[in-house]
Amino acid sequence: MCGIVGGIAQRNVVPILLEGLKRLEYRGYDSAGLAVISNRQIYRKRELGKVKGLEMLLETDPISGVIGIAHTRWATHGKPSTANAHPHICRHKVAVVHNGIIENHEHLREVQLQNGYEFTSETDTEVIVHEIYHAMEATNDLLSAVKQTVQKLDGAYALGIISTDEPDTLIACRKGSPLVIGVGFGEYFIASDVAALLPVTQRFIFLEEGDIAKISINELLIYDAEDQLVKRPIKQSQLTADAVDKGEYRHYMLKEIYEQPVAIAQTLEGRFINNRLQENAFGHNAAEVFDNIKAIQILACGTSYHAGLVARYWFEELAHVPCNIEVASEFRYRNPVLAPDTLVVTISQSGETADTLAALLEAKKLGAKYSLAICNVPESSLVRESDLVLMTRAGPEIGVASTKAFTTQLTTLMLLVIAIGRRFQLSDMMEQKITSELFSLPGKIEKALQLDDEVKNLSERFAEKQHALFLGRGTHYPIAMEGALKLKEISYIHAEAYPAGELKHGPLALIDADMPVVTVAPNNSLLEKLKSNMQEVSARGGQLIVFMDETLATANDENVQILKVPQVGNEISPIVYTIPLQLLAYHVAVLKGTDVDQPRNLAKSVTVE
Repeated sequence: MCGIVGGIAQRNVVPILLEGLKRLEYRGYDSAGLAVISNRQIYRKRELGKVKGLEMLLETDPISGVIGIAHTRWATHGKPSTANAHPHICRHKVAVVHNGIIENHEHLREVQLQNGYEFTSETDTEVIVHEIYHAMEATNDLLSAVKQTVQKLDGAYALGIISTDEPDTLIACRKGSPLVIGVGFGEYFIASDVAALLPVTQRFIFLEEGDIAKISINELLIYDAEDQLVKRPIKQSQLTADAVDKGEYRHYMLKEIYEQPVAIAQTLEGRFINNRLQENAFGHNAAEVFDNIKAIQILACGTSYHAGLVARYWFEELAHVPCNIEVASEFRYRNPVLAPDTLVVTISQSGETADTLAALLEAKKLGAKYSLAICNVPESSLVRESDLVLMTRAGPEIGVASTKAFTTQLTTLMLLVIAIGRRFQLSDMMEQKITSELFSLPGKIEKALQLDDEVKNLSERFAEKQHALFLGRGTHYPIAMEGALKLKEISYIHAEAYPAGELKHGPLALIDADMPVVTVAPNNSLLEKLKSNMQEVSARGGQLIVFMDETLATANDENVQILKVPQVGNEISPIVYTIPLQLLAYHVAVLKGTDVDQPRNLAKSVTVE
């Protein structure tokens, strides 16, 4: 969601702030702004829309300063507008940028109105800047004022704060929303994501929950949640500024679709010795934990939830391990019952998904003894809160619609099925078969990507459509769900997915010549059942688009168009069948002229409820 960039240096930070905002655009936003201090005055520029608009504004009316903060806003409290854009300022003295949600903002606003503070926005953030200003009136110290203020805030926040009273100090805080400090040479920067700062540094400090940092040119002080002065390690990022460029591709999403063979190879690399999965890949005590597991509870949201749905089939079909899955935001707000010795598995690309993180904490309160995170960001909150971790190694994913994160999550989940299944009913022969199939995955996906031109031609059938149905059975029902999600996310076509056997229980009423029906049809034990379901659609004039195993003998007719997918083993086929559905969503979105990488109303990292 929202993105923060800030810096204090011995040079003009405005170009650095702007570049950082551009590199955070993938997170999703509706307005952008920045503020700097120069000659003990705050100068602010804000613009509704893209960072490019802010950049053009600064070209016509430039500002500069050696200390500043910047922000891309994704609207929560208050509509998208210039007035609601960050930074927010109180009485020309304090400026704040904020990610997250302040849950008690209404109460704070009422008190502040009584104390004579004026509000110029509808945001929850503005109460923060007023509260800091109010505390500074009594303390005359920015750090102390911030410490007092955060004690009054309920909710989640990452904050960047500057004040004309201390023009050589930048304050950074985090609680429930990520924030990193970039360490340069004689300069420091802050950001929501390391990607924002890669042009200026590859050395980062990852603030922990409750940390408050006081940053100046010559000194960095970090206080923990107990107000104790602490040292946080500096970590060297392996990413480079080029790692988040589109390169030769038109969109990040297409680049990331084509990166999947390499990403999956990286996921598998070093985790097998003599073709046998090494359990220490999950953590040094993983074997001991797995020995005690009797059931699995998966918690995730969105695309990660779909990955978990596939894994549930795998756990129960291949290993006979009891497995439940739930949308994380639902789990935390009901009264779930966890069976003893359940492994709680959380899945998140960013590791900062607010609902998933909160669901993990709720599971721990309910007595869960074991937790495992499947994640793409090593330093994330979810990773730090989990007992065991398996990184997906997908690399930076910029497109809001997840692609390589999803397929590497599926690959990683299959590794977990192997590790735990050994203790249940996964035979050595089946383990060897799955392992062999996993090693073949990069090549199979390379072949699936060769469908690109066919899928591009097919996409023209969706140009004027408003609705679509996706069908699948077994492990491919969640793949159909993911295909529908991708189409609706980036093309804005309403799409739904159903288990094909459910057609007669309602969805068949929707079938007509204007309703494309996309079907995932691998060559497995459910194929004959699926063919019957497809005939139900065809008999009613429905337009079928079928992704089918290349070995099956079929012929197109006026109501059916078939695309042949490379032959692949049943166990890993859900991963391969994902690829043409991603390509379909991409090409339809391009054809319709939507913003592929930054679809409207959506954010990459959902760090608030």
